[in-house]
Amino acid sequence: MAVVTLDGQSLCIADVCRVARASTAEVSLAPAAVEAMLGSRALVDRLAAGDDPIYAVNTGVGLLARVRIPRQDLDRLQRNVIRSHAAGVGEPLARDVVRAMMLIRANVLAKGFSGIRPLVAERICDLLARGVTPVVPSQGSVGASGDLAPLAHMALVLIGEGEAEFAGALLTGGEALARAGIPPIELQPKEGISLINGTQAMLAIGCLELEAAEILSDTADVACALSLDALRGTPRAFDERIHQARPHPGQMASAARLRQLIEGSEIRQSHLGCLRVQDAYSLRCAPQVHGAVADAVAEARRVFAIEVNSATDNPLVFGNEILSGGNFHGEPVALQLDFLAVALTALAGISERRIDRLVNPALNEELPAFLAGNPGLESGLMMCQVTAAALVAENRVLAHPASAGSITTSGNKEDFVSMGMTAAVKFQRIVRNTRAVLAIEALAAVRALDLLAPLKTSPPLEEMRGRIREVSPPISGDRPFHRDIESLDRLIAAGSLR
Repeated sequence: MAVVTLDGQSLCIADVCRVARASTAEVSLAPAAVEAMLGSRALVDRLAAGDDPIYAVNTGVGLLARVRIPRQDLDRLQRNVIRSHAAGVGEPLARDVVRAMMLIRANVLAKGFSGIRPLVAERICDLLARGVTPVVPSQGSVGASGDLAPLAHMALVLIGEGEAEFAGALLTGGEALARAGIPPIELQPKEGISLINGTQAMLAIGCLELEAAEILSDTADVACALSLDALRGTPRAFDERIHQARPHPGQMASAARLRQLIEGSEIRQSHLGCLRVQDAYSLRCAPQVHGAVADAVAEARRVFAIEVNSATDNPLVFGNEILSGGNFHGEPVALQLDFLAVALTALAGISERRIDRLVNPALNEELPAFLAGNPGLESGLMMCQVTAAALVAENRVLAHPASAGSITTSGNKEDFVSMGMTAAVKFQRIVRNTRAVLAIEALAAVRALDLLAPLKTSPPLEEMRGRIREVSPPISGDRPFHRDIESLDRLIAAGSLR
């Protein structure tokens, strides 16, 4: 993998995902970034030696900002900030999430507004290059002042404390650094607070799951097209003129894709003279729903791309002045994570309605009940629809916005927080659930198409059908379907049904 050079301005989401998923990755600081960091550091050193109060440099943090710290204790303050804020609980974040978090944090520091030595960001790059991954609990962040607890657990390893994974072993932070040949950092004024103020934990999850959401958005059109043809639906609702009259970008793109996917279907040609005027909403309104989801995903990408290259530290150094503000607040990211959760919940919901139309004999008299070969003796895909319904129900609970649930912290000093990390963790689960629902729809739709033989669907859908059949053999009787669903889940995750 090519070297990723951090300058605080040009890191892209694709590079975040690549570095996160790699075992090791060469990451370096751009010369201009080093110069900017040295400049802001010089001001911090000068002011730290003076008498004026500077937040988190010679004062306590949060409500304790009114407490002045003696000059001889300034380095100790930074160590204490890291140690005291490492109060997370719960299952550790996945390795790729932690690596993404480290990369984005190093990039934030590379902007040169944090007032730290380049050495600090270089040490984070060393962890990425040598495969040292801090153990970071997933719970404990309220999303302002940033993801304090997760970032503190990361920072503990930089000073030789905490826990980390290295070469497949779980070690103390100090032992992991020693085995990797990385010396621990002796923190200087402002460097501890600069490591933990920011949105990088929620943003790391957001970037990784954004790619998954984009795949699901595209895959939903394929699953819908398979279902539409299997149900002998009409693509007339996808006519370009309809969607030009309401020109939302995602809607127009979804309709165009659905038109392309259905083109040339023998099944479609076989029922051109039927009396059906229009299909149910789950088929007819797919472009409107799928398109709205795609637009929500696109907006999240725009926001995340800005955040990846944003200075989220506090205070920030500008020229000869240090300013305290609130760029660490996670609201921009939290809102997008909540919007994404709602959007994918809708995507899973409309997919489940199509599954029900495929298997429910009350809604579809042209296919055998539950797509069973011998209904009664066999239950067919009855329980697969039940599983999809359970996943959609869970999504509906998880889609409740976390960002609406601020709880005051730090003695009422931090009186409105984003809860962005909660939104991120919930969104992870919704992505998994939605992918499983689309896998079930693909399973049911292809089974229905099998039952319409010798008629074939369109060439592009036949290609998709072939990919599905490579991992899920034709159904010739009842069998445990969980392996089929898992195989299709992996196929979708890889982007093979886009």
